[in-house]
Amino acid sequence: MTMASVLDVRGDPARVAEDRSVLFSETALEVFIEAAAAEYASITPDEPRPCFGVLLGTGADGSYLVERVEFGRNARTTSPAARQEFETTIVPRFGSAYENPVRAWWLDPADLLRISRRADDLGCDILGSIHLHPDWHRLGPESERHRPLSDRPSAMDEYVFRGCGWPINVVCYLEKRHGDLYYSIAAWDGACLPLPLRVRTTVPGSRRG
Repeated sequence: MTMASVLDVRGDPARVAEDRSVLFSETALEVFIEAAAAEYASITPDEPRPCFGVLLGTGADGSYLVERVEFGRNARTTSPAARQEFETTIVPRFGSAYENPVRAWWLDPADLLRISRRADDLGCDILGSIHLHPDWHRLGPESERHRPLSDRPSAMDEYVFRGCGWPINVVCYLEKRHGDLYYSIAAWDGACLPLPLRVRTTVPGSRRG
């Protein structure tokens, strides 16, 4: 995964890429939510515990149909390229919080190749990614109390989205309220503009998830 320089602007909610939309398989979303919930349960003030998946699917009539979520290993600390990127660019630009080796995700290149071959076997394309934003302002250290996350991309996310160039980047916000987990999701294109996102429902007799 390579990353390029990023403009210091946020996606404007008033500017939505209406000519494109993300149609998400309910089954694929459930797979990611289950994995994200497992990581969420292990979060401590010292370990944000990221969760990251690659979206597989197809494009049709101006829409992206997400059919599967595939997972890979985090090479954040094992890849020389990742270590250099964090040391020379990410930490200086986005703050010392990213010195934490558990924070942020760098997909292992070998796993990206495996996922790409899997997509080919299934007749799918790699459409983009989905990752977890927990309610870190509640779970994290005191220094994070004033910086709540949401299903909007962080400044670091925008840098990654623009650098990767994938057409879809989904952020899943997960929080615990009154003893239960709740989530919201939002999709963003490679320029950090919001994309309309719909989740396909499973109906009796349907053969698609």
